Amino acid sequence: MRMRTGLGGATVATAMLLAAGAGGAVAAPAPTEQRHLDWGPCTDLQPRGDEQLECATLTVALDRAQPRGETLDIALSRVPAQGERTDVLLVNPGGPGSPARAWASITAQRLPDDLRQRYDVVSFDPRGVGASTPAVACDPSYFEPVRPDVVPDSYLDQARLLHRAADYARACQQRNGRLLHHMTTVDSAHDIDAVRAALGVEHIDYLGYSYGTYLGGVYATLYPHRLDRLILDSMLDPRKSWYESNLAQSRALDMAAENFFDWIARNHATYGLGTTAEEVAQRYYALRERLERHPIDATIGPTEFDGIFTLVAYTSRYWPRLAGALSAYLVHGDSAALRASHESLGEGPHDDPSYGAYLATQCTDSVWPRDWATWHADAREVHAEAPFLGWNNIWYNAPCKFWEAPSSRWFPIDGSAVSDALLVHATDDGATPVAGAYAMRSRFPNGRLVIEDGGVEHGVALGRNACVDAAVLDYLRSGALPPAGGGAAGADLTCKPAPQPEPEAAAPATARSAATPPSTVAHPAR
Repeated sequence: MRMRTGLGGATVATAMLLAAGAGGAVAAPAPTEQRHLDWGPCTDLQPRGDEQLECATLTVALDRAQPRGETLDIALSRVPAQGERTDVLLVNPGGPGSPARAWASITAQRLPDDLRQRYDVVSFDPRGVGASTPAVACDPSYFEPVRPDVVPDSYLDQARLLHRAADYARACQQRNGRLLHHMTTVDSAHDIDAVRAALGVEHIDYLGYSYGTYLGGVYATLYPHRLDRLILDSMLDPRKSWYESNLAQSRALDMAAENFFDWIARNHATYGLGTTAEEVAQRYYALRERLERHPIDATIGPTEFDGIFTLVAYTSRYWPRLAGALSAYLVHGDSAALRASHESLGEGPHDDPSYGAYLATQCTDSVWPRDWATWHADAREVHAEAPFLGWNNIWYNAPCKFWEAPSSRWFPIDGSAVSDALLVHATDDGATPVAGAYAMRSRFPNGRLVIEDGGVEHGVALGRNACVDAAVLDYLRSGALPPAGGGAAGADLTCKPAPQPEPEAAAPATARSAATPPSTVAHPAR
């Protein structure tokens, strides 16, 4: 499950022992755990507004089973409460592999004044990610264009792509060593509690999006009595390991892309790409195929093209921009907008650290098939049903077939000891299929599920939906939850979707911003 923006433990035995006590026992802190933080100005991170933003570093054990052994540093950020602090809200925007420190500032900006008065909003770059050190890095040249087409035409093509995947996995092992053995979600969940202890508080509130819902669920299982409020938005299916989730996700991403094609068709007067979703899709896939033979500026081939348009399955905010870029090229022969979109939204060598850290977690969180026959059969089936990113998602995760660090068993989430929780999900979310929301709801018997019926966004809370946000803010203010069973289709509360965007003709490429995408998750799941 890819986080564009998607277990274990220090050792398998440690994880099994912790899971066995998952109803209520809180794991003891490591003897060398840091008990305070020295906050100071951030030297490499800017606030999103006029709020005060501070940074600090927390030192934790690399291997929890060896607390006096090697250590690593976790980089944190904080927006302090504007008044007397009474609560701490810890935010994770997704991943794995995504830096998260910017989200203290982003989230603080989205909170109303009464909550900013009392909340310290905190986030951190997970171990091995971003400004946390050491950070995973593997092989930036892997992303140099033009990359091989990830939809193979022959077994020879597959052999070449397998060779690339094996080389990347080998480069990760050679450059990162023991760190790759301690990058599981369970490791990061223990780090959350080390952060809590260093903050000097008995309890935290937690807001997690996308992969952050699995991370939050694991934390809730290991440390249920350290949580006060728990909000999980756009949930991973806790029943499925990463390999299984990727296959389900590819199908959901395809349905989300169909929503994009349908929106373009409804706005044919602006884009001129067809009056039905089928016509738009036909032109999209025909262009993708043509790019294998004729890349744009020797830079944008079919795989780079995938990277540009992946975001349309995560958020409708990019629909006007990317529909305009597609129209400018197909209708007017102007590639400038596509090139600008590739530069600001597409993948490149700068993605190597996040990709390597993504693999470091996914490849060791659960067991992956080692025989290519399994991958190949599943890839053919999912591509036939979901051509938008079916093969792409297979190859994105293929290094896990060759990963040297051992895999753990999938960590089972059990939220039965958590006093309450608020779960949020949109029905047409492409990155995390909605079935995961109902599965997660069953793991939190004291929780409530808010469904945005017809919503297409990956990440809903504190966004553009007043109904959803009212439930989120009521919960943060007082712990109030929607009545159980009050919504439709198994939800406790059902909200209408936020409106889809208005069409926009393609703007000049020079006017386009290369800013960080404003999607709710920093690096969405794929």
